Amino acid sequence: MSSVSEGRFRSSAVPLITPGPLRTALRTDDGIRIEAVYEPCTAGAGAAAGTSFDGTAVVVAHGFTGSVDRPAVRRAAGVFARRAAVVTFSFRGHGGSGGRSTVGDREVLDLAAAVEWARALGHRRVVTVGFSMGGSVVLRHGALYAGRVTEGAEARGVAGCERRVGARADAHADAVVAVSAPARWYYRGTAPMRRLHWMVTRPVGRLVGRYGFRTRIDRDDWDPVPLPPVEAAGLIAPAPLLIVHGDQDPYFPLDHPRMLAAAAGDGAELWLERGMGHAENAADESLLTRIGDWVAAP
Repeated sequence: MSSVSEGRFRSSAVPLITPGPLRTALRTDDGIRIEAVYEPCTAGAGAAAGTSFDGTAVVVAHGFTGSVDRPAVRRAAGVFARRAAVVTFSFRGHGGSGGRSTVGDREVLDLAAAVEWARALGHRRVVTVGFSMGGSVVLRHGALYAGRVTEGAEARGVAGCERRVGARADAHADAVVAVSAPARWYYRGTAPMRRLHWMVTRPVGRLVGRYGFRTRIDRDDWDPVPLPPVEAAGLIAPAPLLIVHGDQDPYFPLDHPRMLAAAAGDGAELWLERGMGHAENAADESLLTRIGDWVAAP
């Protein structure tokens, strides 16, 4: 699976990376234009002696109705930039990106394009951090781009993009962080999720998404259904996996992170955050700093 920028990005050594933010457009494997922003690590000379951040980049995957320029995404990027370089982007159908949202299905191609861009800029180690819908995407990406989709999953009917994914050295994640991610599809057990399903599945709901949330939603149902996040979580090892979830999450109760952690087994670390709500909007600076420390750890 491949992705290129508007004029193809070129590989470069990390010391040659531009010292300031860089905004560009990437092209996914299925031809969707994705807006993306690169920010270098701000640790600089203030980093602890003997600590090197040069080789690590964090790729941030926002939640549904988010975008690269949303304040919560920019806040997370600013905190992570104290530990590593950061790539943020808008999923298809969101913000200034093209296409329409498939609510976590083909978005794996958007994430792959961003990861490839980080490596093309010279970063040797790339960690994906996803929130809510983005959390489900980083889980599937972590499994699919390591080439670990099982024959049984393919036989049940995995999405077409998943059948074609292999172990591309430039598109895989070296570690994965899923924040406020669902464990299973079609969950309607909370009022916020019932409202989200209404917005995604009804014509008037999609109009609300387009004009109220700047999110353009694809009208087609999944066919076939993508690999569920809980199955993907069990396929990410040996890459490290961190699962973060708030005990006050109004969208997904605690059985979701516990299912993910159980599926991943010893390959996952689970943080249940007291008093935290949902996704990037609820992640305060303290939590983002701890995630950044986990990302930067060798």
